[in-house]
Amino acid sequence: MKIDVLTLFPAMFAGPLDESIIQRARTTGLLDLKVHNLRDWTHDRHKTVDDRPFGGGPGMLLKPEPLFEAIENLQRKGTRVILLSPAGRKFSQAIAHELAGQEHLLLVTGHYEGFDERVREGLADDELSIGDYVLTNGALPAMVVIDAVVRLLPGVLGDDDSSRDESFSQGQLEYPQYTRPAEFRGMKVPDILVSGHHAEIEKWRREQAKQRTKERRPDLLK
Repeated sequence: MKIDVLTLFPAMFAGPLDESIIQRARTTGLLDLKVHNLRDWTHDRHKTVDDRPFGGGPGMLLKPEPLFEAIENLQRKGTRVILLSPAGRKFSQAIAHELAGQEHLLLVTGHYEGFDERVREGLADDELSIGDYVLTNGALPAMVVIDAVVRLLPGVLGDDDSSRDESFSQGQLEYPQYTRPAEFRGMKVPDILVSGHHAEIEKWRREQAKQRTKERRPDLLK
């Protein structure tokens, strides 16, 4: 998969995208990831990317000119252009699976008071938000989307079954899990998990996942 990120703060991506699973995917060639500075597509000496909104109001808006030039330069046939902003549809595991099937994602991060509306109308294929709260800019949401999508790519986790059993992958939360020792500070691993009866273990896990979801996220069962 190829992912390009267009941002005003490329340095924010250096740590999270150079560690762990993301870095492994990049090293093995499963992920081609590049971060681009929007100011590289400006043509004045101040590298201006924003201006005041027509009609007045607080804050500044990202101008259409550098965004159109940058996106048109980076996109190719099959590119999915995604804006990261509070106005987008709420990101979910289902959307992560949807995006993992794409060949090329171009993530465009918002800042200031957002985008000139013509960017949405003329360039965007989709618009995503990671939750009902406001962040300083779209860099962190872009990192969240990248992490959630990349770990779903075949071969990235080593064991592709890992992503299928995780929370939200089956429309509910994951069942409780335990490892050695079998008893720790008086707390014991459920007997069923050490019984060796795989069919019963699977049944227990399904029941526990449903119960946990019912208690903590009943909205997922609707």
